[in-house]
Amino acid sequence: MKAAVIVFPGSNCDRDCKVAIERSTGASVDMVWHGDTALPHGIDLIVLPGGFSYGDYLRCGAMAALSPIMNDVKLAAERGVATVGICNGFQILCEAGMLPGALLRNEALKYVCKPVALEVTNAQTRFTAGYAGRREVTMTVGNGEGNFFADPETLARIEGEGQVVFRYKDNPNGSAHAIAGVVNARGNVLGLMPHPDRAFEAELGSADGAILFQSALASA
Repeated sequence: MKAAVIVFPGSNCDRDCKVAIERSTGASVDMVWHGDTALPHGIDLIVLPGGFSYGDYLRCGAMAALSPIMNDVKLAAERGVATVGICNGFQILCEAGMLPGALLRNEALKYVCKPVALEVTNAQTRFTAGYAGRREVTMTVGNGEGNFFADPETLARIEGEGQVVFRYKDNPNGSAHAIAGVVNARGNVLGLMPHPDRAFEAELGSADGAILFQSALASA
């Protein structure tokens, strides 16, 4: 198995993701610079990591969504390659039009960093199948703009079509419908605000994030 972690100026969880994937799955991981125009051959999983790409200028993820590598990321996703955007990566996927909705400033206008309990809302996706019926998992949030927003029509559609994958048990940022993670209509692109890369070993307080990476590569 082979994964790629995209590195943007301001990414600060890129190495976290690399280590988490390697230790969780044994896959080899390539670090791909945002200015590159092509992904390595034979990639099974693409990860857009957390951080503050381009210093969060304009809007979080807005500039990163226009990086040269994103053209090939979109093409790979269209071919069915599993693609995960974590925190800032989720923001980038929304800005790139690869996922519905947008991420706004947290409801209390404060940065939130803490472990959170999540409901696995849809356990039938390629990213959640490994949870094997578990309805609750724990990961860590760390964001100032993690408030998921979409218009009522979009919310009704993604809820009705099973695109909401994770939901906060205790909503930390005001996200609509307490949404913490969504997939695209095809089911191969996932965006989530909580960090599986900060919850992949018991010593970190939870190993639940490892299952997400394992599931994504098991279906490759």
